[in-house]
Amino acid sequence: MKRNPYNVDRYDHYVVEEEAPLLEWLLAHLKGSKTKIKATLQGRGIKVNGKITTQFDYLLKPGAKISVSQTKKNDQFKSRYVKIVYEDRWLVVIEKNIGILSMAAGHKSLNVKSVLDDYFKKSGQRCTAHVVHRLDRDTSGLMVYAKDMETEQIFEHNWHEIVYDRRYVAVVSGEVEPDEGTIANWLRDNKAYVTYSSPVDNGGKYAVTHFHVLNRTTEHSLVEYQLETGRKNQIRVHSADMGHPVCGDPKYGNGDDPIHRLCLHACVLCFYHPVTGERMEFETPIPTQFRQLF
Repeated sequence: MKRNPYNVDRYDHYVVEEEAPLLEWLLAHLKGSKTKIKATLQGRGIKVNGKITTQFDYLLKPGAKISVSQTKKNDQFKSRYVKIVYEDRWLVVIEKNIGILSMAAGHKSLNVKSVLDDYFKKSGQRCTAHVVHRLDRDTSGLMVYAKDMETEQIFEHNWHEIVYDRRYVAVVSGEVEPDEGTIANWLRDNKAYVTYSSPVDNGGKYAVTHFHVLNRTTEHSLVEYQLETGRKNQIRVHSADMGHPVCGDPKYGNGDDPIHRLCLHACVLCFYHPVTGERMEFETPIPTQFRQLF
């Protein structure tokens, strides 16, 4: 078979002759390592009868048409704000850009949920995205969305047992000393929805943040934060409490805005799969603009 020089159809096509689970069939009939084949399946690069399928145990019937992407990924999903990192039939892990809300607020606000719902509809999936946790509009990084209410409920009711590592990286104002430490206090919103902290119980929620300095100059520090609790604006308030607010923070910052964005990025997300119990570990690189300051 000659490859199309213009690469219009970047799929190899096959017809199934015997009944078999999808992954089993792929491993038996495709060239390439098991890791690569699984990555193509998870990357939404496999179509069964024209529909994208990521379910590894999907039962193939004789006569089914299989299309395998040559680029290891499906080109159907394009968004400048959202990148799909992992997807299966229960959940989707995405990397969010700055400038987009996690979910709708108000009439026509740009939000991740509606971007995903649109993708599910176009790819023939009968599901919608259910918000499990949130990132602020101007925070970038990793998030997980459930594809059905049952999975969302498992996440909601067992969040602290399921999620075992969540880390952020931030550029903060000034030179942070010491190299590591922990901030713990109570966080509560005032009437203007501004979160403030208190060393004693103020009727708010107890919040614990561990920090570790990765790099520093006399002007800025690159800090990794590990969340023990996930409260609203927790890192932003705790950074300000340290006297080193997150750069580019209009709410809790000091006007220091070296790259004209909120310098906060969710870089690590690790959890036990709510349905299969499998360990799911995701990490994204520190944004280049952050690193360039050091």
